[in-house]
Amino acid sequence: MEYEVKVLRGNEGLSSLLLEAMDAHDAEAQAKAQGYSIIATHAKQVWSPLNLSRKTKFPLVLFSQELVALLGAGLSLIEVLETLAEKEEQAEAKNTLLKIISLLYEGHNLSYALEQSPNDFPALYVATVRSSEKTSSLPEVLSRYVVYQAQMEGIKRKVITSSIYPVLLAVVGMLVVLFLMVFVVPSFSHIYEDMGGDLPLMSRLLMRWGQFLDAHWRLFLAVILALSAGLLLVVMQPASKLWLKQKLWELPAIGKRLHLYQMARFYRSLGMLLQGGMPILVALKLVSGLLQESMREQLKHASLSIQEGVSIAQAMEKYGLVTPLAVRLLRVGERTGQMGEMMERIAAFYEEETVRWVERFVKLFEPLLMIFVGLLVGVIVVLMYFPIFELAGSIK
Repeated sequence: MEYEVKVLRGNEGLSSLLLEAMDAHDAEAQAKAQGYSIIATHAKQVWSPLNLSRKTKFPLVLFSQELVALLGAGLSLIEVLETLAEKEEQAEAKNTLLKIISLLYEGHNLSYALEQSPNDFPALYVATVRSSEKTSSLPEVLSRYVVYQAQMEGIKRKVITSSIYPVLLAVVGMLVVLFLMVFVVPSFSHIYEDMGGDLPLMSRLLMRWGQFLDAHWRLFLAVILALSAGLLLVVMQPASKLWLKQKLWELPAIGKRLHLYQMARFYRSLGMLLQGGMPILVALKLVSGLLQESMREQLKHASLSIQEGVSIAQAMEKYGLVTPLAVRLLRVGERTGQMGEMMERIAAFYEEETVRWVERFVKLFEPLLMIFVGLLVGVIVVLMYFPIFELAGSIK
């Protein structure tokens, strides 16, 4: 669920953050982890069945790519932003760019200007830009962020692509069964109406169902539409999404893969910030929001251990935030001073393992789903034609 948090930090003035969190306490914890003082917190309803006009999402990746290209061409930051604002056609995005330009003219740095639009620029993006301001390496840091986003989107795309065929198969199977039950079975029920007592029990039940649908198909259709609309309404509610996520985490196999996916995002983001020159403890606070609440507690304890002088590898291993292979890579990173690169390798390993699991699961699930749909359709067809077979046998 999304929460709007009114916050203060240093001399930056009052601002608001829009955070995805399990509850208000979780949203405040995320804001505090970013160094803010909490003023007020309230839930924000992000979806309504009557609200069809949603705010257009700011094209963050495209903005970053154009920014890198124009900065590489020798333009100053102000000139680049003014150029992007002039060509922008979306009103919301144009207003965001004009707001950033105004803040830059007031003397603020870019990270502060971006931070004033938390709905368009996530905390990780702002932190990435802030790390570049100390080293004057904005194009390199933004290029790294674009690569990061492309990798995360690539993982999502692979998962979605692998899921398309099973979903289509399930939908087609349901439509075939619905067609048989709504149109074919009622037709057969008229044929067998005079044979009522001679039909097998299951065939009688099927025929009675067909007669019921034939007489009350309007009521049946209305009930189906009402149930579908109600289910859609419930599923789209933030509380329902949160409940579903919690149940998925409780499933042993799926929960483990969700854990690996979160760890991949965590290490990918952490490695990007470390390569940008950000201190490890600050980076850990910024990326903590990418983890589930229970894992955030583990990360908090690990951060305290690191602050007390424990090595990163030991702290992460102690609180269950790594696999055995990842521990070895972290130790190599600590010895060589290439911790950011090692964390990105850990993320790549987790991502590849997640994709492989999804592909294996789909390859196993597809034939099982086909067998189930085939059996269901076959049983219905056999029950419809069984009386004909019996009648033919009796005639012989």
